[in-house]
Amino acid sequence: MSYQSETKLMDENLTLASLPQRTLDGWHRFVASGDHELLRSLLSEHIVFRSPFVQSPIPGRPATLLVLTTVVQIFENFRYHRTFVGGSHDAALEFSANIGKWQLKGVDLIKFGEAGEMIEFEVMVRPIKALAALGEEMGNRIGPQLSLLKQAAGAQGSL
Repeated sequence: MSYQSETKLMDENLTLASLPQRTLDGWHRFVASGDHELLRSLLSEHIVFRSPFVQSPIPGRPATLLVLTTVVQIFENFRYHRTFVGGSHDAALEFSANIGKWQLKGVDLIKFGEAGEMIEFEVMVRPIKALAALGEEMGNRIGPQLSLLKQAAGAQGSL
């Protein structure tokens, strides 16, 4: 892509399509409430979750529900700062939170399907010490359960 093409993209006024926007609004309600059933309704059955801890993606709604409902319990002082729209079905949400003594910054990258449901959810977090603290806490709370869900999803994918 040339510099002119990149500049043109940055100058466009991009907005989410109406169904993804409705889902994103629901996501913000979930973050505020922790409502597990609300989150379930926002996720595709075949969502792919990409964690900052593991190289391979984590497939499926059950594993994504487990991760996201747990992390909202762990984060303290969580808040979103900015939303970036990359097209009618792509958004990035910048956030900050605390975990123990560590302050972190991060980005949620969300891709929406045609029906507005979340089909990909990727998380990036910094600094490394905050990420390590988050990984330790997540492992303590859901490590074995998440491993079983990943194995089950892998077995289903190979059938």
